[in-house]
Amino acid sequence: MKEQSAQAPYRAHPYREVPYLLNSVPGRLHNAPLAFAHRGADPERENTMAAFRRAVDLGFRYLEIDVRTSADGVLVIFHDETLDRVTNGTGKVSDHTWEQLSRVRLTTVTAANPSDDAAPVLGEPLVRFEDALQALPETHFNVDLKDSEAVKHFAEIVDRHGAHHRVLAASFNDARRHRVGRLVARRVASSGGWVSTALMVFLGPLGGFGRLSQRLARFDCAQVPIRQTRVPIVRPKFVERCHRAGLQVHVWVIDDPAEMHRLLDMGVDGIMTDDAEALAEVMRERSVWPQTEPVEH
Repeated sequence: MKEQSAQAPYRAHPYREVPYLLNSVPGRLHNAPLAFAHRGADPERENTMAAFRRAVDLGFRYLEIDVRTSADGVLVIFHDETLDRVTNGTGKVSDHTWEQLSRVRLTTVTAANPSDDAAPVLGEPLVRFEDALQALPETHFNVDLKDSEAVKHFAEIVDRHGAHHRVLAASFNDARRHRVGRLVARRVASSGGWVSTALMVFLGPLGGFGRLSQRLARFDCAQVPIRQTRVPIVRPKFVERCHRAGLQVHVWVIDDPAEMHRLLDMGVDGIMTDDAEALAEVMRERSVWPQTEPVEH
């Protein structure tokens, strides 16, 4: 497929301008769908600097990450409540100080059959959110706030580094997103939690978007799975209603290229993936890759 200019318009109707969402403002990604590397899109090294740097090298501008608070108030990039699944540590993240967590390493099993007895291989260390923010100054972070304590630390770090245009506050818990808005010195982008999303899904078909207008104005995008249990969410009418309300629709977690194309043809505005190469290739076919700024030599 012959590549077209990345400046070519992707959609007919304008976005609500949000500095974090580069497809909503003039520039290389204006009107283009966004690609998000979910936890760095490297499942064996999820939420680590190695995964983040690989995604950026592939052309990703957006990283989806999770943050939790250590016992001494450090914001750590980590998904699970406990360390056991992916590291050589045990117990809750919140029960450990950053000094203790800094010695923890991700683990991988090298046996051909994962059920075989094999010593796990120690890998990447955990990362502080502030360190990632500083190490990747051109990268935008979609930050899932996994505990209530994370809110104040997130707001303080974003204010201190003036990173308001580079972060989006996400949480299943709508109250955390509201607290971020009250604490930061300047507005940051946010996505709706489960309550807001459920209202959009169930009230929308009944003409309830008008009654939701004030609530919807408080966030910038719906970041949703294709379906939740047996309830379908991402359908053409849902995307259309979100767009009419000024909201972008970002879908997680999609690893199948055919499904990526189907969703993009439907008009979704972003895709989160664990398969970095697959999404990069789909976006390349649509002439919106790489999404990072070109390196000047």
